[in-house]
Amino acid sequence: MSDHAVSDLPALPATFRPGRTRAVLITAGAAILVVISTVAMLLEQLGPGERLSFILTGALIFWVLARIARVRVDADDAGVTVVNIAGRRRLEWAEILRVNLRPGDPWVFLDLSDGTSLPALGIQPGIDKRQAIADARSLRALAEAWSVRDPETPSEQDQG
Repeated sequence: MSDHAVSDLPALPATFRPGRTRAVLITAGAAILVVISTVAMLLEQLGPGERLSFILTGALIFWVLARIARVRVDADDAGVTVVNIAGRRRLEWAEILRVNLRPGDPWVFLDLSDGTSLPALGIQPGIDKRQAIADARSLRALAEAWSVRDPETPSEQDQG
């Protein structure tokens, strides 16, 4: 690894998340909840059950947006925890073969030692492309620095 790559390593533990996207989602969810609840209270022709259904709909929308906003990638000296919309997965550094963020990708993909690819929604170029690229590079550098490969597994250099 080059000296430049070492200087790019963030201190661990490190959390990568789409900060601007998160702020937009939480703000939009709160605004929607407030507007729908206000409308429900101001419409005099609505009964208590209908008002409650309006408020619950606003709360459901807020919950969905908050769930989307929770995505992140947590890195520590033992590995990475990928928190996506519907779940979380813990990986050891050695399981991560490659960190990919190609042009046009909606988020980072982790190529894993079991032959699968795991989307890591915590790094996404949506609103802040420059930050996503920097985060992807940092996670890639961490994966390369912390990964301990099985000596019987050929590296990319051995294969190509």
